[in-house]
Amino acid sequence: MLTLSGTPTRKKDIETIEKVQKRASTLVISVRKSTYKDRLIELNLHTLKYSRIRGDMIQVFKIIKQKYDSFAVPELLPSNYNSTRGNIYKLLNHSFYSNLRKFYFTARVVNIWNSLPDYVVAVDCVNTFETRLDKYWKDQDVMYDWTSEITGTGDRLSTY
Repeated sequence: MLTLSGTPTRKKDIETIEKVQKRASTLVISVRKSTYKDRLIELNLHTLKYSRIRGDMIQVFKIIKQKYDSFAVPELLPSNYNSTRGNIYKLLNHSFYSNLRKFYFTARVVNIWNSLPDYVVAVDCVNTFETRLDKYWKDQDVMYDWTSEITGTGDRLSTY
């Protein structure tokens, strides 16, 4: 099942999409015999799952920094709850009881976004944000293993 944004939500669908990249990476003769993880590292690629998560975080940053027309973007409500964890741009986390809404962009990005530290999100330039996000996530297993999750979010994320 794909959400309205085209993001797969079922493990089976994610696996099918990852198989396409896995197969394509075997077409590069110099790395054909390597494991999938080693091929990704050698080719300077990441899993498609990681790319989707990273892209979502870049979109959240652009929405919060008002890089888009405010009438054309989904509403991301700031959280009134301030704690020592997370960042100054924390978002309100809603609870959803049906699968219909819990996979929407505005629901699936909140936990990951809220887990990012201030030094990553408290910038004005998109390129600076991307660079800091990449440095912060450089040791994430999900970069080369699509079955992993983003760690450090306070809870296990089941939205991907």
